[in-house]
Amino acid sequence: MAKIKIMCTSTGCIEYAPERYRNLGIEIIRIHILFNGKEYKEGLDLDPVDFYNQLETIEDPKNHLPSTALPDTEDIRAAFEKAIAEGYDETIVFTLSSALGGTYNKICLIAREYEDRIKIHIVDTKITCFGEGLLAIKAVEYAAKGMTSEQILKEIAWMMKRQVFIGIDGKLDYLIYNGRLKGGKAFMGQMLNICPVVHFSDEGEIVALESVRTPKKALMRTCEIMKETIGDRDKKDYLLWHVYTGPSMIKVLREIEGKYGIETNHEEVIMSPVSGCHNGPWLAGYGLAFLRRDDEPLES
Repeated sequence: MAKIKIMCTSTGCIEYAPERYRNLGIEIIRIHILFNGKEYKEGLDLDPVDFYNQLETIEDPKNHLPSTALPDTEDIRAAFEKAIAEGYDETIVFTLSSALGGTYNKICLIAREYEDRIKIHIVDTKITCFGEGLLAIKAVEYAAKGMTSEQILKEIAWMMKRQVFIGIDGKLDYLIYNGRLKGGKAFMGQMLNICPVVHFSDEGEIVALESVRTPKKALMRTCEIMKETIGDRDKKDYLLWHVYTGPSMIKVLREIEGKYGIETNHEEVIMSPVSGCHNGPWLAGYGLAFLRRDDEPLES
């Protein structure tokens, strides 16, 4: 039986998730954040709560925008070298959506150097934050059951088709500062207090699903959509958690979700600072992952 190592980019939020996930032996490939003249490795030397508090309170944020940088080449090589040294035959690497940057492509490029030393599978998760990390966590569980990499990847493909990330950008400031929202849309959005409800497309892009006036109404619409998405499924068949950046919007979401009969069944997980660099400190919403039942067919 092949010995399989699981890896994940730092955007998977495993280090911000409940402690039970932090000792599974998942190797973290760290993306960099540049902020206020300093360079950080995500999950290692930047506290996400402090980071979002700074984004929410910093003076002149337009001229103090955080930015991100790809993982170091040597860090990626070191992760593969470590797996080889520890006697692994294969590794499965989970990365944030390739539509969000060049990390996936860079890891693929470096993996070619190791083709004759270890079998490497790289998964473009088409999502990010804890939805990405949860795929790596489930892969560890499957590997512990003795599944082959081919079986694991089929299970992961099933989950990927059924993952949901939905939330709101409570303010447009960072979307405008980062150039994601421009011109007339930016002007009208701010003037009318438009708040986009965002989700991940099938291509792995985070895009506006709807535009709603005022953050509270947008959160209410988010709850309605999530309620419709879950339907009458039993709680044991899915995991539902809060995702958020700064404290203000998630507080409002917690206050209103009960009116819609929504109850999370997994601890909340703060959003990856790498992702939050672009969305800002006013994002709140849900991550949802459906779990395959034993009697449910596994699609190829």
